[in-house]
Amino acid sequence: MIKLEHATKFADAKGVRKTILKDVSFTIPRGRNLALLGRNGAGKSTLLQIIAGTLHLDGGRVIREAKVSWPLGFSGSFQRDLTGEQNVRFVARIYGVDTEHLVSYVGDFAELGEFYKSPVATYSSGMKARLAFGVSMGVQFDYYLVDEVTAVGDTNFKRKSHHVFKERLKGSDVIMVSHHVSTLRDYCQSGIVLEHGKLTYFEKLSDAISVHERNMARSYKE
Repeated sequence: MIKLEHATKFADAKGVRKTILKDVSFTIPRGRNLALLGRNGAGKSTLLQIIAGTLHLDGGRVIREAKVSWPLGFSGSFQRDLTGEQNVRFVARIYGVDTEHLVSYVGDFAELGEFYKSPVATYSSGMKARLAFGVSMGVQFDYYLVDEVTAVGDTNFKRKSHHVFKERLKGSDVIMVSHHVSTLRDYCQSGIVLEHGKLTYFEKLSDAISVHERNMARSYKE
């Protein structure tokens, strides 16, 4: 279970204070794969980082009674001066998994070649995304947080990633952000809509998509 209690978060956009979450109390259920929908700039990626614990709230708290991944499309938590392999070793110690197994798994999965032993600062954005995805697949989480990560790599890598991710989700849940409705329909059954700093849960994904589309058809006013 993941629970937000009176969660409040602000962001500065070009000198203007924007509300991402406004005193939100919300429980994310287990056993459902969730699509997170909202306007561009509503704060979907920010919310994923808050759930992951890589970004702090301005008020309230997050309760995590589960093992939660970092956002799979977000690689900012890697230490740039360490190699990819060294970063993986650090993650293994943090999550208490077998270090050598994880190092071997990610080395094979991410297909970084000699760059695996090079500093992350030398990586392209795609390489960092493959490293992040490989580490996430190498650790069994209760919740996987996904931010457009399924688009990384060539056709074969995408196919492999899709297959492995589907296997992981047989025992885990996903909270997913994607601009592609077809991707959300492929992975998710339910939805959460972020609008005006509030979260609304919908048991049926189709209902969440309908509400989101109606929101998009209206002008946004604070």
